[in-house]
Amino acid sequence: MKKFLIFMVISSSMLFALDGDNVSAEKKIRMEKQIKKEMEKEKKYAKEQTFYQGKDYDLKGAEVNEESVSSLPILEVDDLDMDDVYD
Repeated sequence: MKKFLIFMVISSSMLFALDGDNVSAEKKIRMEKQIKKEMEKEKKYAKEQTFYQGKDYDLKGAEVNEESVSSLPILEVDDLDMDDVYD
């Protein structure tokens, strides 16, 4: 009976050790996937930041001439009743 008990303890410890290796391999795979996903997000963020900073873009053609804006007539709104629009 003692030999059987010792055999069971040894075999169960081996099974737990093998299972631990399997779990650590799965953790490593998940960690690598997460790192790859975060690196893709970082690349996307860096690309968006270059767009938002606008260092590479020439926006001189989109500027508004202040003198031409002052010559535009002011539009008077007679009645701004929007009730019938939503019916």
